[in-house]
Amino acid sequence: MAFFLKARHWECLFSIGQIEKKHFFYLPTPYKVSEIIKQCEGHTVSQEKNEVRDGMRIQWDAPIVMDDGVVMRADIFLPLAEGRYPVILTYGPYAKGLAFQEGNAAAWERLVASHPDILEGSSNIYQSWELVDPERWVPEGYACVRVDSRGTGRSPGYVDPWSPRETKDLYECIEWSGVQPWSSGKVGLNGISYYAMNAWQVAAMEPPHLTAVCAWEGACDYYREATHHGGIVSDFLINWFPRAVHRSQHGCGERGSRSRVTGELVCGPETLSEDVLAANRIDIEKWIIERPFADEDHEGRSSHPEKIKVPVLSSGNWGGQGLHTRGNFEGYLRAGTTEKWLEVHGGAHWESFYTAYGIALQKRFFGHFLKAEKTGWDQQPPVRLQVRHVDRFVERDEQEWPIARTQWTKYYLDPSDCSLRTQAPKDRSTLSYDTAGHGLMFLSPPMAQDLEITGPSAAKMMLSSSTQDADVFLVLRVFTPDGCEVTFHGSNDPRTPVGMGWLRASHRKLDAARSLPYRPFHTHDESQLLTPGQPEALDVEIWPTCIVIPKGYRFGLSVRGKDYQFPGEPLSIPGVKYTLTGVGPFLHHHPQDRPADVFKATNTLHFEPGQQPYVLLPVIPS
Repeated sequence: MAFFLKARHWECLFSIGQIEKKHFFYLPTPYKVSEIIKQCEGHTVSQEKNEVRDGMRIQWDAPIVMDDGVVMRADIFLPLAEGRYPVILTYGPYAKGLAFQEGNAAAWERLVASHPDILEGSSNIYQSWELVDPERWVPEGYACVRVDSRGTGRSPGYVDPWSPRETKDLYECIEWSGVQPWSSGKVGLNGISYYAMNAWQVAAMEPPHLTAVCAWEGACDYYREATHHGGIVSDFLINWFPRAVHRSQHGCGERGSRSRVTGELVCGPETLSEDVLAANRIDIEKWIIERPFADEDHEGRSSHPEKIKVPVLSSGNWGGQGLHTRGNFEGYLRAGTTEKWLEVHGGAHWESFYTAYGIALQKRFFGHFLKAEKTGWDQQPPVRLQVRHVDRFVERDEQEWPIARTQWTKYYLDPSDCSLRTQAPKDRSTLSYDTAGHGLMFLSPPMAQDLEITGPSAAKMMLSSSTQDADVFLVLRVFTPDGCEVTFHGSNDPRTPVGMGWLRASHRKLDAARSLPYRPFHTHDESQLLTPGQPEALDVEIWPTCIVIPKGYRFGLSVRGKDYQFPGEPLSIPGVKYTLTGVGPFLHHHPQDRPADVFKATNTLHFEPGQQPYVLLPVIPS
């Protein structure tokens, strides 16, 4: 005999640890319904609430039961008129009830200062970090669904970002949204960063109700883009998780924030101890340090774009070096669908998504695929680039990526005067540098005319180390005629160089099947240590970039043993919880990954006839 329970009783039992996953949907005979309900007495369980406000029907904390019985909580924003509407859905860890203006106040202030039109046409009280504003979408006939991911906000469970369990949760949320009485059955995914990354993941699982995806400044490859750069541990997730997710963990309760709209605690009604919270989330630093190679665990948190069949708009940022550039290009190129578009812009990470330009682009895309509207998207070119100049962006459409007319040009590193030239030097030579210093800088002659570099780049060099390994940091840079460096507002730092690439020498092994001359692909599946003093050939990937270098300016390539640092004092910006040195939070300092006895060393570039080091750049003819 079995007793069926209401969803709220199930949620109660799971949250207080009185039932196991194997008992989902029914209870063995030793359990009594009355006893279960008694256990739930006095235990606070968030309840769905409905109201009408600001021209929308809103369902707060709607329950979505996962296949293991854990209940995700969603806020649903609907048009006033009864009907069936296409869905814009997001699932993520920043607490759906935490206002953008409170959770990321400094970013909001800078956004409004740069784009005051953001304040027009919306009360902005429903603005949340990296999500669409329902007041700008619901009046146009969309249902907006925001789900707190497992273990965050008002959804209980174990916090494990981008894990297979989370991807399965998102799949189930899509399918749940597709069959609700207010849904047209067409679901689109749209959001920045985290929401783009999990969109790439879940789209490859082909949820039947998923109809279109807009992936705005995301990543596809968990190892090569999120946890390791060229085999070197990136500190980003290690500092992102405690500063951005811990505060939103389910159970922070009274220690967390309250929704400025509902007055409810954004992390759920319970206040759990720090020990309980710590036990209920992944130790992301330990996870990364214990996995130095691109293993099955990393693969399980990466996307497989070739399996994606729905239309995709991939929107990248030239200044996203460190997380938000490579994946948008790789995802676009590898996506299995024939209906795919690439858009690339510049500026701050949170900026363009919220601007009139960004919203119009998103609405044209979703209007076409979710509502069958004549938005002009059928005339949208495959590639739209905001071409970066030193003082502006110029929009240009292309038919493919990389651009077909690219003139792949080798600029050789000349040791005689540390220049970059199209003619290979003939002499045998070496140049050494202290990895704790500024490294070596190679400069081009002043440009005789404007030079556009747009696309992926790569470098080839012979390098030895005084120890058994070496970390190589490459930086593409631009300089004015008087020698001042030109930097750009990147996605996460206001002073970023033109482009960057990284490689750990022991990870130099290439995947021959996936490597291209302009985009080497490393297997990262074993360590091949160096013999001190013996040079080895290294192919270094430099992430895609774009810059039109004016006449009289120079470009340069820095070869370093540590992160790029903008000349001058580091910046401290209110609300930004890391010091800005030119690479934002994408540093490579972890002592367990970069022990001083190995990586504080002397590296040497070797110049040999027929093996002269060079950087391959994508020159676009004027």
